Amino acid sequence: MSSESPEVHGRCEPAFESLRDALAEIMDAGSEVGAALAVQVGKQPVVDLWAGHTDSARTQPWNEHTIVNLFSVGKAVTAVCALRLVEGGALDLDSPVSRYWPEFAQAGKKHLPVRYLLTHQAALPAVFPALPLGAELQWEAMTEALAAQEPWWEPGAGHGYHVNTYGFLIGEVVRRITGKSLGTYLRDEITRPAGIDFFIGFGPELDARCAPVIPPRPGPDTEEGRQLLDGDLATLTGFQRMRAGAYRNPPNLSGQGIINTREWRAAEVPSTNGHGNARAVARLYAALAGDGELDGVHILSPTTVEMAIAEQVYGEDQVLQRPTRFGLGFQLTMPERRLGPGPRSFGHFGAGGSLGFADPDAHVAFAYAMNQGRAGWQHKHVRHLIDLVYEAL
Repeated sequence: MSSESPEVHGRCEPAFESLRDALAEIMDAGSEVGAALAVQVGKQPVVDLWAGHTDSARTQPWNEHTIVNLFSVGKAVTAVCALRLVEGGALDLDSPVSRYWPEFAQAGKKHLPVRYLLTHQAALPAVFPALPLGAELQWEAMTEALAAQEPWWEPGAGHGYHVNTYGFLIGEVVRRITGKSLGTYLRDEITRPAGIDFFIGFGPELDARCAPVIPPRPGPDTEEGRQLLDGDLATLTGFQRMRAGAYRNPPNLSGQGIINTREWRAAEVPSTNGHGNARAVARLYAALAGDGELDGVHILSPTTVEMAIAEQVYGEDQVLQRPTRFGLGFQLTMPERRLGPGPRSFGHFGAGGSLGFADPDAHVAFAYAMNQGRAGWQHKHVRHLIDLVYEAL
């Protein structure tokens, strides 16, 4: 490290000091602009660190209360909301989605089960008709389009990552059952009672705490699907159109160009625009890896978590065109993309490097947040941090 190495703030237990050094090295190498790292072992926080800046000019320090858009980390949080309804008996995974959302029965989807929404087997990763600019911020526009959409392949016959539609699909089922939007349900039932700093849709009162997302530097290892973001959607057909539309129909579906706006932060795009910090995500996963309780608030029972982390699909992904492995809403560890050495680790990656996961056997919860994704889909420097956690145990 240079003599002017960025300072790393926060605390960590002596056995985990290697993580402070590693985060300093990541910042010193220019691998991140700002980042935070949190680890819990059991219910005990052993690492809570942050470093760098919230802005590209490096004038505003990242601090302990900074939140940031965590992209697909929010998919697992969305799954927790649905799984609570399953646990309470209000939602049946093997009932048709149309039981709860009658309009969903269109286009041959009358019998498509709820389970397929959580396992990326619903074959609805994109909408075929071109949607207008701004539709991603309008809940009814997205859910009506998805209700009318014919599946791109036979549901259940394969799986494909529902990059941006996953949250709308599950969120609408939650809304039909509870009468609350997904973000409101999350806030009322989980995050506010348990003191978890994670939000799907929030007001201007939190803007001062929110680190802007800085576009990643060009390179082969930036956000998944970047190769699909250029060109004319109208010229594409078949699965090419599906894969491109999963990221950019409507044009700003993945947040391109609007990700730091008040409108984006206020909207609920649960697959993509969950905002939080590493501490919040680690605390949530610590509960999921343990007894399901967080500061006296019930999150999910261990029985429900066991069900949710049982493998549902594993193999070539119709959208990403590489192997993926899912339980009920959670990404599961696999040789191609390991979540540490634990065979039952589960969690969710976010574009560019953000991550939250739990290892229920080692009683470890890990979370990483940053504002300029440079880790790529393989999360190279994040994997090094994970390795250091296990070395310290």
